[in-house]
Amino acid sequence: MTVKPSHINIYLLAGVKTASSCFTACKKMLEDQLSQDGRQGKVHVVFPYGDYNRNLVKQVLEVRSDISGGSKGERIGGRQAAKEIKQTLGGSEQVLLIGHSGGGAAAYQAARLLEQEGLENFRVVQIGSPKTPIEPRLQDKVSYFHAVDDTGKISDPISFIGTWGGWIMSKGVVPIWNSFKYAPGYMEGIPTIGGHADYFRHTEPFMDTESRCNLDKTMERVQAWLKGWL
Repeated sequence: MTVKPSHINIYLLAGVKTASSCFTACKKMLEDQLSQDGRQGKVHVVFPYGDYNRNLVKQVLEVRSDISGGSKGERIGGRQAAKEIKQTLGGSEQVLLIGHSGGGAAAYQAARLLEQEGLENFRVVQIGSPKTPIEPRLQDKVSYFHAVDDTGKISDPISFIGTWGGWIMSKGVVPIWNSFKYAPGYMEGIPTIGGHADYFRHTEPFMDTESRCNLDKTMERVQAWLKGWL
């Protein structure tokens, strides 16, 4: 029988122009699940770019620094998130970062920074996020979820921002472009109702004909990916 680690810290990371109540229902769902599983842990909400009251242009520029993930002086949201996370990390045996929109980019960059300081047992979930290049050695620790329409096509415009692409060597001598070279290790669409801001909605009109809300659909897929680790 596999023994689950005793303590976990879960961090919900918001994107730009996000209301303080954005993760209320999701946070409660995760807390209830931890309690049902007999797990010790805590769920935290982090605003790497500030909340709804902060200047939008500044927030967007900071998200761009996390998407590019270039020099050490960039990754602004990631560095802010890592700073806040370290204040509550304690002796966690597991760390889960779930980021929505730009918060997904910040979650990954924060995980990179924390790993450099010794964090090992972690997972990153990006939901409706811009494409952020993932280091190949970390791809199995990162998942990506996006909204799809009735035909299965991506319906969240934020999911088209950024790139995972990179050049690879083909069998010949001419390199070819691989659009998924730096993609997360797991990707899946979610048939949500509404738009980019609605992944965590749990009431009407964000419920389908089977009375399943966006929050349930989103977290069911996240938990399925985490099965065996969480």
